Amino acid sequence: MEAMILAAGRGSRLMPLTKDKPKALVEVAGCTLLHRNITKLINSNVRHIVINTHYLGELIHRFVEKQNYDAKILFSDEEESLLDTGGGVWAARKFFSGTQPILLHNVDVVSDIDFADMERQLLNSDALAMIAVSSRETSRHLLFDSQKHLCGRDNQTLNQTTLLPEREAAYSYAFGGVHILRPQIFDYFTHRGTFSIIDEYLSLAKDHHIDPIMHNAQTWFDVGKIEQLSAIEEAIKNLTFVVSK
Repeated sequence: MEAMILAAGRGSRLMPLTKDKPKALVEVAGCTLLHRNITKLINSNVRHIVINTHYLGELIHRFVEKQNYDAKILFSDEEESLLDTGGGVWAARKFFSGTQPILLHNVDVVSDIDFADMERQLLNSDALAMIAVSSRETSRHLLFDSQKHLCGRDNQTLNQTTLLPEREAAYSYAFGGVHILRPQIFDYFTHRGTFSIIDEYLSLAKDHHIDPIMHNAQTWFDVGKIEQLSAIEEAIKNLTFVVSK
């Protein structure tokens, strides 16, 4: 298994912490988000990691260069403009071997999701990609049919629901910011430039299976807003996430 850490975002909701550093280098409970991600991947026997960068990307380069990670770490620099999640993955495809599943991980997600189990579930399925989801409350949901294949999405903030033709939603789940792809998925990508990976999944779901992997919402945290940091830090300490500093 190979991996990509999605770390190109500006982290505007974490200002002023991101005034002079990228979101990836914000510390939570004494450890940067990027180091947590890299360490967890290495502990899951992932030795090939791609990181996409944009805002203050040179600081991420320097941070990684100062560490002694037991992994090959490559950078996909989005210097000219942000490509969003899907565009970032598409641009980084050249850095992957083309033979191994690719785990995608938002840099601002902290969880105890089992990466090896995600790989096993993907390889034991006919899905082109699998998405970590939960039943937590959110204003945006991914919709799955009775066979638990992706078939749409619901955005309550915009009062907008999108369903694929001739499909009915039976399950509604919150996206966890962690997903795993078969390497051949790039052969079927329809979008180019700047686009969301969810938009691509919905396009692919017309002819391929994009399936959910359930995770525990109680041990999952989105470090997206500065006002949530203290509570998240306390929860992480209590759950004793193992990260070597």
